[in-house]
Amino acid sequence: MKPVVVFVLGGPGAGKGTQCARIPVFVLLLQKYGYTHLSAGDLLRDERKRPGSQYGELIENYIKEGEIVPVEITISLLKRAMDQTMAANSQKNKFLIDGFPRNEDNLQGWNKTMDGKADVSFVLFFDCDNEICIGRCLERGKSSGRSDDNRESLEKRIHTYLQSTRPIIDLYERMGKVRKVDASKSVDEVFEKVVQIFDKEG
Repeated sequence: MKPVVVFVLGGPGAGKGTQCARIPVFVLLLQKYGYTHLSAGDLLRDERKRPGSQYGELIENYIKEGEIVPVEITISLLKRAMDQTMAANSQKNKFLIDGFPRNEDNLQGWNKTMDGKADVSFVLFFDCDNEICIGRCLERGKSSGRSDDNRESLEKRIHTYLQSTRPIIDLYERMGKVRKVDASKSVDEVFEKVVQIFDKEG
């Protein structure tokens, strides 16, 4: 069975991780959607900490500079996580991939590596004002321990997002594959909208 993928995109602090974390809770309660949440950023951060990782130091340097990690690394981690999930349970073939693809290079790498091996259903786009995003990340930085939750890194990340990720969202929009959510609303309002989208998409 092929993986079915929903890409979850938006600026840093738009609430992608928060909302993705809630969708599996909903699955637990209603057994309704059956998605597995994979965060490209979390996979990279975990790999960075993994003892003996061949990529650890490289990932650390890219993340610290607010730059995008080479696509081959990210895709190999995503593919490994999908394969492991499906090996454990062949019914679990639906994935929310959070924070990927971030640029044209990511998208081309995905298309080259995953063409015919996974189907992209749609892009769930969390649309949020940049200043709201920065405020949220600075607040999160007080307790997250993330080295990139500071204003300087965040401004770099937002610039990278506008230059690199936004055109990917626009591309999928032209294909009719974007479902947009106003992410400046409260967590519960955003969640309600996400639920409506998944109810409709099935």
